[in-house]
Amino acid sequence: MEVYDYIIVGAGSSGNPVARALSEDSSVKVLLLEAGPHADRFWVNTPAGMAKLYFDKLLNWNYHTEPMAKLEGRSMYWPRGKALGGSSSINGMVFIRGHRNDFDSWRDLGNPGWGYEDVLPYFRDMEHFERRSDKWRGQGGPLWVSDPVVKLKSSFDFIEAATRLEIPEREDMNGAEHDGVGFMQHTIKNGRRFSAYSAFTRPVTGRPNLTIRTAVEVQRVLFEGHTATGVEVLENGSLRKIEAAREIILSCGAINTPKLLMLSGVGPASEIIPHGIPLVLERPGVGRNLQDHFYIHTGWRSTTDSSYNASLVGLWKYWEGFKYLMTHKGYLALGSSQVAAFVKSRPEEPYADLQISFRPMTFQFLPSGEARVEKEPGLGVSVYQLRPRTTGTVTLRSAHASDKAVCTPNFLNHGDDVEAMISGIKKIREIMNTEPIRSRVLGEDVPGSNVKTDEDIYRFMEKTGNSAHHQVGTCKMGSDAMSVVDERLRFRGLERLRVVDASVMPHLTSGNTNAPSIMIGVKGAHMIKADAVCRRTSHG
Repeated sequence: MEVYDYIIVGAGSSGNPVARALSEDSSVKVLLLEAGPHADRFWVNTPAGMAKLYFDKLLNWNYHTEPMAKLEGRSMYWPRGKALGGSSSINGMVFIRGHRNDFDSWRDLGNPGWGYEDVLPYFRDMEHFERRSDKWRGQGGPLWVSDPVVKLKSSFDFIEAATRLEIPEREDMNGAEHDGVGFMQHTIKNGRRFSAYSAFTRPVTGRPNLTIRTAVEVQRVLFEGHTATGVEVLENGSLRKIEAAREIILSCGAINTPKLLMLSGVGPASEIIPHGIPLVLERPGVGRNLQDHFYIHTGWRSTTDSSYNASLVGLWKYWEGFKYLMTHKGYLALGSSQVAAFVKSRPEEPYADLQISFRPMTFQFLPSGEARVEKEPGLGVSVYQLRPRTTGTVTLRSAHASDKAVCTPNFLNHGDDVEAMISGIKKIREIMNTEPIRSRVLGEDVPGSNVKTDEDIYRFMEKTGNSAHHQVGTCKMGSDAMSVVDERLRFRGLERLRVVDASVMPHLTSGNTNAPSIMIGVKGAHMIKADAVCRRTSHG
């Protein structure tokens, strides 16, 4: 039987930093397992290719939620990355750390070492911010962080309009101040997507003590009593076991990590025993506390020079493609959004609870699932609530690892969430009807002038509301009865097992979740090395 010191399940945003750090010690053997394939493909490396990856059958898990009563019985599509790099290989590449209060709240919920001042050194060490290094930002780290290579005049006008509404402009929302309006940053290097795999693992693949395997589906974690000893995997059609002499690290994400735990007999007994799975440990918090950012999109018809739609349709798209191939610049080198405004839904909020994102282009989803840029010039503006009150669940569909988990997010089940989102739509309209962006707008296309009252907006949210694809929280860290891991990310009640991914977040961060997910991997690896458990005695 194969034996490794550390087995990391999942080569995503958190798993890759763990693999890099643990394999720095040449005396330990590290195995990184990924269910998907390699991701070195043209449309993965091309930032604008994210639209083509949205429904990709090979690189994407293609999850769907259960039908939701509050959304007219709709089932919502949830793409998640299934490749080296995980969701960082298919996402919009937005890099936003979150508000300092997010992390201070994690600390205050029983997680010493996770306050903002505690995690800031890891954020700094993990990045190479191409513009500068200072108290807040780092250079020389593995992860490249850049500004948009093209900044349209309409983006500057959106920022100016927001400032006229007393939203302060921020030169760097990953710096000293988070709330306000400014240009987004992205994990893009020299015009190419820079995934967690590209940043952390690809440069060290030559290490003889690091083994990376793709197309390997982990079926369950193996235990002797309450000690994790290995994993059972399906590879090339065959089941086999791989042992871990030191620790197993689960980095499968907020959906697959709780699913794998329950398949292994760990979690709520009520979700495990009915499927005929032997119960190893009852831990009621596994799969609970699911959180996600509920997302509403608006669209605006605009003057031609305000949007780059025309450059991505017809014959012009071939010129844009040629330009990208020659220079790795132009519109194909841009991330998903240009500008963000972090604002309050009501004055009583202690800090911004809404993220409004602006992009100088619009697209539509065809019945085939393809995302296609619209022919008419347009501006896209979206909003989501940063700290929703609603939580959901991830549970098992069956005892078969090949069956996808049951995802029930319970969107709009709390009145505060509904009020915040309605406020967000109104704030978008207020900004878009303020000069100088107002002069670029020819009309409101979505939701349209017929959507006027709060009731109208609510019905619009019911019909069109979606997910920002920021699922977290299903194995939260903390010290209460529903906590799954402690502040060292060690599984409570089990030995030699940790969870290191977005599922450990006690609650969502204020913004896109990729940057904090990577930070969790970097900090988690540091703790694993510092704790340095000895090899199990059966392996000498």
